Amino acid sequence: MLSGLDAVSIHLPGHGPAPAPDEVWGSEQYAELVAEAIAAFAPVVIVAHSFGGRVAVRLAAARPELVRGLVLTGVPLVRLTAAAAPPLGYRLARWANRRGLLSDARMDALRDQRGSSDYRAAQGVMRGVLVRLVNETYDDELAALAASTLPMSFVWGEHDTAAPTDAGRVAAERAGAPFRVVPGERHLLEGDLQLAVREELLAMIATTEEPV
Repeated sequence: MLSGLDAVSIHLPGHGPAPAPDEVWGSEQYAELVAEAIAAFAPVVIVAHSFGGRVAVRLAAARPELVRGLVLTGVPLVRLTAAAAPPLGYRLARWANRRGLLSDARMDALRDQRGSSDYRAAQGVMRGVLVRLVNETYDDELAALAASTLPMSFVWGEHDTAAPTDAGRVAAERAGAPFRVVPGERHLLEGDLQLAVREELLAMIATTEEPV
């Protein structure tokens, strides 16, 4: 997607070859790290997907001087319905685990049964990171972006279930950004969704490029 562009792809701690943080981080800590990484090249256009989009929104709201434009795809920023309470059996298991009556191994197995595919694939501290980010809210950040003049674009797969398209549309409305739906695509950045994100990125670069 970045072929031919003067761009870099950042592996956030705990993703790809980058080691996980030593403790459970939220998007704020990730945003601070990215701010350090891009400060010498800022302002830059950021394109971010899913987990990285949470970080990008936090960064753009907290350090707007570093960001020239923002293209987001498949980012869970808004929850349209309240999360369902865990079943009674699971709540009892957590109670027993906290009191040493249920082993950590058994509790981890129960978490695996309820967790997302990302959670099941995660290990160690990254499980805590995912839980923390899932419970974050971004209302203040979306309001800050809406009040800014930062160019933004939201691009979503029509059938995204990891970051539901309806919720993505609401997030875009709250941020005051255009929202583009790519028919037939889902959450992963591939196929027509990848092409659409590249189109939005190229348009963003062209419209925000500083005159020579």
